[in-house]
Amino acid sequence: MQVSVALIRPLVVRTVPVGDPGDLVSCLPDTAPYAWIRHGEGLVGWGEAARATVPPGPDRFRWARDWMSALFADARIDDDVEVPGSGPVAFGSFTFEADAPGSRLVVPRVVLARRGGRAWLTTIGEDDHDAGHRPGLRTPPTPPGRIRYGDGSLTALEWQHAVAQAVRQINDGRLDKVVLARDLTAVAENDIDVRFLLSRLSTRYPECYTFSVDGFTGATPELLVRHRGNAIESLVLAGTTPRGADEADDLARGAALFASSKDRYEHVCAVSSVREALAPLCSALDVPDEPELLVLPNVQHLASRVTGRLSDGASVLDVVAAMHPTAAVGGTPTGTALEVIRELEGMDRAGYAGPVGWIDARGDGEWGIALRCGQITGNRARLFAGCGIMGDSDPVAELAEAQAKFRVMRYALES
Repeated sequence: MQVSVALIRPLVVRTVPVGDPGDLVSCLPDTAPYAWIRHGEGLVGWGEAARATVPPGPDRFRWARDWMSALFADARIDDDVEVPGSGPVAFGSFTFEADAPGSRLVVPRVVLARRGGRAWLTTIGEDDHDAGHRPGLRTPPTPPGRIRYGDGSLTALEWQHAVAQAVRQINDGRLDKVVLARDLTAVAENDIDVRFLLSRLSTRYPECYTFSVDGFTGATPELLVRHRGNAIESLVLAGTTPRGADEADDLARGAALFASSKDRYEHVCAVSSVREALAPLCSALDVPDEPELLVLPNVQHLASRVTGRLSDGASVLDVVAAMHPTAAVGGTPTGTALEVIRELEGMDRAGYAGPVGWIDARGDGEWGIALRCGQITGNRARLFAGCGIMGDSDPVAELAEAQAKFRVMRYALES
């Protein structure tokens, strides 16, 4: 276990209203940016006031919650805004597997935020509260240049074989569904500037949640949980088809997805797992009877928006702990699906399909499932995509779906 606090305790925190900063990504310096943006709103941060490397294990979310509580309990907080996301904020990413190392929480020294017509700046240990976001301190992001792609842990044919094995196990009755992921490698001509990726992702995929934590960057369509006071919200996605070649093809694909018994059953499994996770925490829970169609630039999803009210004042990390992993990224039943993933994927997912997001000192926050993402290190990126495998899944079609999901990060990398 490693825990470090970069400033002398207690933390001295100041949040003040500011004028509209414009594009949030353009305000970021070139040093390890943090981000959570949707439709131009959200939070960006830089610098490091405190960091925790979360020890692996079944109690990691509770450990993270307790670390946050202890860190913020004696902080001197002067917050003139007092909304979710003001005051001290930690950005975090958790690995998909509970026993895998690599989960972390980071409290930036500076956080710039905008939501609902309001903007604010939070600084920790900074006397000059305007110094953190003067435009003159910014350098423009550098494009990565030429990109070379390569296979990750499995080749395309090897991954198709893994899908076929999963289908056999499903049809033999071992499980109902499993999500299999694959990775690709990308090597750029220049070091990859995360701000370049954030700008392209947030512009091209505004409906998604564009995120960055320690170079782990992407644009996920799936909101695991939004926590504001006692109100929570989750967007469940399961069932996918690529976009069509034209409007008529697009409409036909969406209609076929909505009518697909395979995709509808996959979606039912995902919604059921969310309902079962949230019901013990909630005094009220609203789960729609029918999904809607979420249309993104690269794919279409079946989507269900689940809302509820917490009964016992749980923090957002308590809700994340109850929900992860959902059937949408693991499978059904969950325990068996995780066994099959370990047997067939042939790789460490690291943060892919794990929770990513932010939490403030009140326990409010927003966490997504890390999809359509990659880990950036220097001029290299490891990209991830996954598909829900059912008994009638076709390995060739599943590979095509994974390729469609890879387009998100390939678009971000290619100038």
